[in-house]
Amino acid sequence: MYVLAVLLWICNAASAQTFTLKSKDVGGQATMTQFANGFGCTGNNVSPQLSWENAPAGTQAFAVTIYDKDAPTGSGFWHWVIFDIPADVHELKSGTGDVSKMLTPKGAVQAKNDAGQPGYFGPCPPAGPSHQYLVTVYALKSKINLDANATSAYIGFMLNAQALSKASIVFYGQQ
Repeated sequence: MYVLAVLLWICNAASAQTFTLKSKDVGGQATMTQFANGFGCTGNNVSPQLSWENAPAGTQAFAVTIYDKDAPTGSGFWHWVIFDIPADVHELKSGTGDVSKMLTPKGAVQAKNDAGQPGYFGPCPPAGPSHQYLVTVYALKSKINLDANATSAYIGFMLNAQALSKASIVFYGQQ
């Protein structure tokens, strides 16, 4: 009986699915669709479509961030921070980062990006080497219940404190 229980446990553990983030729009090079329309760039400033699957048991909310660690600021650049996404939402459609389109899932909050605007602000790296844009979805054990005026760094701290798991993809941008 004990051996059977151990074998069942091993089979269940082996079949556990990995929390995964996917995008139909990014993963590889950013296009002019995602690039900013500002800071000297003339892109369309459209946030990418993102979807995720296999969130861990107990997930109560999600959050998504897009961060450029290569920005010449000394502290990187937060391009998008959206949090308290309801647990039954598993996709953000292309353009959700434009708060005027009202595509934000009910109850979710789009914080100010490092350009000082709520929602998405696309890549606009200075001339030179390519920048890495880290897109991360967080599966949270609870909502973080902050408002849109909280700083991205503080939101990031709270996300990591509440994270059950996270999944990321990277895309690149260069002028």
